[in-house]
Amino acid sequence: MAVRCLFLARKSLNCAGRLQLFFVLLSRALIGLYSTAAKHWGTGDNCNGDDTTDDSSHAMTNVKLLEMRASKLEEQVRELTERYKRAMADSDNVRKRTQKFVQDAKLFGIQSFCRELVEVADLLEKTTDNLQEEEGQRLAQVQDRLQGIFTKHGLNKMSPVGDKYDPYQHEIVCHTPAEGGEPSTVTVVKQDGYKLHGRTIRHAQVGIAVMKQEQD
Repeated sequence: MAVRCLFLARKSLNCAGRLQLFFVLLSRALIGLYSTAAKHWGTGDNCNGDDTTDDSSHAMTNVKLLEMRASKLEEQVRELTERYKRAMADSDNVRKRTQKFVQDAKLFGIQSFCRELVEVADLLEKTTDNLQEEEGQRLAQVQDRLQGIFTKHGLNKMSPVGDKYDPYQHEIVCHTPAEGGEPSTVTVVKQDGYKLHGRTIRHAQVGIAVMKQEQD
C-alpha cells in the first residue's frame, strides 16, 4: 500500500512538472506572437504609395488573426494553470496520506504482537501473586522490567479505578454498590487494559458502581 501511494505521488509530481513546462512554452509562444504582430505593423507603416493601404489592411488582418490566436492561447494557459494547481494539490494530498500511512505502520505495526504479549504479562502477574515471598520478589522484578519495556515502546497499562466508565476503554463484567460514590465510575479491575500510543488495544474488564436499586 505504501509503495502504491509513493508511486501515485511520483506520478502526480511528474504530471505537475509537465504541465508547468507546457505553461512556460505557451507563455513564450504568446510573447513571440505579439512580437510578430508588432513587426508586421511596423512593416506596414514603412510602405508608400498605393501599396500602403493594401499592406496596412493586410497587416491589420494579420494582427487580428494573431490576436485571436493569442486569446485562444491565453485561455489554454488559464486552463492548464488550473490543471497544474489541481495536480499539485492532489500530489500534496497523496504525499500527506503516504506519510500518515507510514507513520501509523511504524506505530501500530506491532499491535497484534502487543495483544499477545500483555497476556504473558497477565500470566506473570498471577504467578507472582501465588509464589512465596522471596521467589515472588524476584518475579516481581521481572514483571517491573517488562512493564518498563512496555512503556518505552508506547504500551501502557490503564489505571481506570475512579474514572468514569468509557465504553471505548472499559468492558463491564460486574457491578458493585455505589456506597456514597458516584454511579458509573470504575470501582474494580478484573483484567488490566492496555493502550498502544494512546490507542486502546485491549479493553479493561471492570466493575462499575451502581445505585442499590439498579443492582437489584
